[in-house]
Amino acid sequence: MFTGIVEEVGIVRSIQRFGSGWSQIEVEAKVVLQGAKVGDSIAIDGVCQTIKHISPHSFIVDTLAESLKKTTLGFLRSGSKVNLERALRFDGRMDGHFVQGHVSGIARIQTIQREKDNVYVTFDLPPSLLHYCVPEGSIALDGISLTIASIQDNTITVNLIPVTLDRTTWKYKKEGDWVNVETDIIGRYVKKFLEATPFPTPKTLNWESFRGWNGFPGNELPEE
Repeated sequence: MFTGIVEEVGIVRSIQRFGSGWSQIEVEAKVVLQGAKVGDSIAIDGVCQTIKHISPHSFIVDTLAESLKKTTLGFLRSGSKVNLERALRFDGRMDGHFVQGHVSGIARIQTIQREKDNVYVTFDLPPSLLHYCVPEGSIALDGISLTIASIQDNTITVNLIPVTLDRTTWKYKKEGDWVNVETDIIGRYVKKFLEATPFPTPKTLNWESFRGWNGFPGNELPEE
């Protein structure tokens, strides 16, 4: 589990591709290596990966074929910049929102508009993802917790503040680039529950069966 608050921007050192469709990715980093160990989860551009090896200045993960096909990790090259975040610790502040690192899909940046200190970015989302989006709701883009500023037809707009631009890979993004999208897990659960078949309700209820019932043994009411 993550929060969508990026800790640092790492640089891909190398990518080794193997015949079975998976890759080994080495990422140069500093902050996220503090206290990290083999087996820990780490989000790379919002994709949850497991650390396989750690060196003083980098870490290595094995990225399987499904992640390469369904996320932007398949587009990475040596020298690519990526957003990095260690897994959430529950003894700290909860910023951002709950992010699983399970990417829902990818989307292409349609427009980037700058207005003084604000940057507005629009994306076209497929209906399968748009269902889980609401204005002022949360969404993770390339692992960054953002708030949806507006929704029009199949297009969402997010507003990036200077801090986000300064501390993440967004300052390098341009129109036409692809990003990982993770919709809010709470919205997905709510939609699933609403679509579920409701529990059957009894046609009749014989209240006479409860007459004289004093509750379960051990739960008797005290005598007055």
